[in-house]
Amino acid sequence: MSRPDDLLLSIDCGTQSVRAILFDLAGNVVGKSQVKFDDYVVPQPGWLEHDVEGFWQATAQACQSLWQEHGALKPALRGVSVTTQRGTIMPVDAQGQALYPAIIWLDQRNATRLPPIGAHWRTAFRAIGVRDTIQYFQKEADANWLAEFQPDIWAKTHKFLLLSGLLNHRLTGRFVDSVGSQVGYIPFDFKRQQWAPRWDWKWQALAMEPRHLPELYPVGSQLGQITRQAAELTGIPKGLPVIAAAADKACEVLGSGCLGPNIGGLSYGTTATININSQKYLEALPLVPPYPAALPGYFSCEVQIFRGYWMVRWFKEQFGHNEMLAAEQTGIVPEALFDEMVATVPPGSMGLMLQPYWSPGIRHPGPDAKGAVVGFGDIHTRAHLYRAILEGLAYALRDGQERLEKKTRTPMTELRVSGGGSQSDAAMQLTADIFNLPACRPHTYETSGLGAAIDTAVGLKLYGDFDSAVRAMTRVQRVFEPIAAHADLYDQLYNRVYKHMYERLAPLYKEIQSITGYPKLD
Repeated sequence: MSRPDDLLLSIDCGTQSVRAILFDLAGNVVGKSQVKFDDYVVPQPGWLEHDVEGFWQATAQACQSLWQEHGALKPALRGVSVTTQRGTIMPVDAQGQALYPAIIWLDQRNATRLPPIGAHWRTAFRAIGVRDTIQYFQKEADANWLAEFQPDIWAKTHKFLLLSGLLNHRLTGRFVDSVGSQVGYIPFDFKRQQWAPRWDWKWQALAMEPRHLPELYPVGSQLGQITRQAAELTGIPKGLPVIAAAADKACEVLGSGCLGPNIGGLSYGTTATININSQKYLEALPLVPPYPAALPGYFSCEVQIFRGYWMVRWFKEQFGHNEMLAAEQTGIVPEALFDEMVATVPPGSMGLMLQPYWSPGIRHPGPDAKGAVVGFGDIHTRAHLYRAILEGLAYALRDGQERLEKKTRTPMTELRVSGGGSQSDAAMQLTADIFNLPACRPHTYETSGLGAAIDTAVGLKLYGDFDSAVRAMTRVQRVFEPIAAHADLYDQLYNRVYKHMYERLAPLYKEIQSITGYPKLD
C-alpha cells in the first residue's frame, strides 16, 4: 500500500550531465541535484571518450548533493532506477573495473577487420540487398574495434557493458541490466527483447561471446539492492530496491505520457527523435529495429535526426555570443532571448530552408548525406538562420511522423515534446504549426527521470499498472495550438520543397564526397 509521502529516486545520466531526481507519486520533482560533464576527451578527430570512473563519481556526487538539501526525505524513499544515454560502452574486468575509457555514442571510430559471416547468411543478405547495412553494423560496433585495435584489452574483458549496466553494477554489485536499456551495436534480439540466440548472425558479425554480456531483467523488475559500498558512496540507503527502467529516450516517451501510437513523443535533444510506444514490432525504416520501450513488452518505434538539437547549440556557440552574454549578465534564461530573435522572423524564414542531415546515416539519409541550407538572399540574417534550423528539425521529424503513421495505420492526434527545445515557446509553436497538431509541453522538464520513476512505482506495486501510474504522474503544462495560416504555409513548404530536397541533392552529395573524401566512407 502506497503512502502520500512515498518518494522515488531516478538517476538520469545523459550526455551533458547526470541528475539525481526525487519524485513523489504525483510525478512532482521534490528535489534535484545535477553534475555536468565537461571532461570528455578527443584522442583523435571523430573520437569521443570519457573516464568510466568519472561517470560513477559524478553519479555519487549528484546523489550526495541531493541529500545535503533533502536528507530528511530519505525515510520516504522506496526505490531507485537508472536511465542513461544510449550506445555508450565500456569493457570491464571481473570486479567491474574499467579496462578502457568509455566510448561515447557520438564516437566515429570504425573497425576495419570484420569478423567473417557464414556463407548462408552472406547469401541471404546479398539476396535481400542488405549486405552493406550488415557491414555498416560491423564497422560501427565498438566491440569489433576493440578486438582489432586493443586485443590485449579485449582479451581481459570480462563484461562489455552499456553505461546503464555499469551504473546498475555499481549500485547492486551484480552484472545486471534492464531489457529497456539495450540500444547499441550488440547481439540483442530487438523483436524478442532478449539476447540473440546463438544461431543469430549477430554472433558471427561481432567479436563477442555470451560471457561478455550482463544478465537482463524486464522493465519494472528488481535488479538487486543498494550495496553497503554503494550506500557509503552515494548516500542512498543500503538495501533499497533497484528497479529496471529503460534508456533515456524511451523513458522520455513514457514520462511525457505517451502510451499509444496516437500520441507522438518528440525529443529535442542532442539527437532529435520522434517516438511512439507500440505493442507491435514495427520498423519505421527498413532494418532499423524499434528499441525496447519503458513499458515492459512494448516497442519504442523511433525516427531520429542524429545531432538534431546539437545544431541549435552550434548556432548559439557560433552566432549567439551576445544573447548568451546578456542572459548571463541579467539572469534571464537564454532561451527567452533566442525566442525574441525567432519572433523577428516570419514563419518560413523568408524562404530559407534547412535540411538537418549534419551527420550521415545508413538508411535515410544515406551514408554520403550532408546538411544543406538553400534559398539564401540578401534579406536573410542570423535570426533567419536560427529559425530555419528550428523549422528544418521539425520538417525532418514530420517526415518521421508520416513514416510511423504509415506503419501503424494510426494518425497522431497530438505531440508531447521533451528535451532542451521544449523550453522554447518559439520552438513549441512552430512545431505545432509544422505538424498541424497540438504540441504539448509536459508539466516537468525531467521527463526521462519521470519515466524511470514510473517504472519504479509500478515495479514496487505503488501503482497497480502503467495506465494508472501514467494518469497520476504525468500531465500537460501548456498546449500550443497550430495557427491555421502558419500551418498552411508550412504544409506547402514541406510538401513542395522540403520533401524533394534530399532526392535532388543526394547526387551532389556523392560528387562532393568523391572529390573531397568527406564524409569518409570505409
